Amino acid sequence: MASDASDRFFLPLLQAGQAQKEITHNEALTLIDAIMHAQAESAVVSAPPGGAAAGQCWIVASGGSAEWSGHDGELACMTSGGWRFVVPRKGMRVSAADDGQTYVHDGSGWLLDPVRPDGFYIGDVRIVGAREAAIADPAGGSVVDSEARTTLGAILTMLRNHGIIYTV
Repeated sequence: MASDASDRFFLPLLQAGQAQKEITHNEALTLIDAIMHAQAESAVVSAPPGGAAAGQCWIVASGGSAEWSGHDGELACMTSGGWRFVVPRKGMRVSAADDGQTYVHDGSGWLLDPVRPDGFYIGDVRIVGAREAAIADPAGGSVVDSEARTTLGAILTMLRNHGIIYTV
């Protein structure tokens, strides 16, 4: 094997005849610990926060400074050995503690996940929102056409409120 790092996340690989393999192994485990089910404190911070604890991570916002300089868009993780940076891959998901959102990397940058606390989004347009009150079953009425129009109107209103169809 000619490579000294894995193909996806560039985790260090052990080499034949390598001395102190535990250092390489531990570095790989540290990076795996940071990216497996990743959670960031925030996705809008561009400078390393003071008092960061080992295990905390951030998505470095544009304009990274100090130790984060040159790491825009990367996952910055504080470890007992200092800052470690992970270059994200397309499809990587990271939840952010400060805003409760999940971010997905599209191969060039971080985007909000289409499934959000307030609904489902396509192209950043909410398609399905919070559940609204149920539409009552039709009952009574002496003229079927009037009752049918009222029911259809209620269904259309709900579909519009959910963003499934456009408002006229």
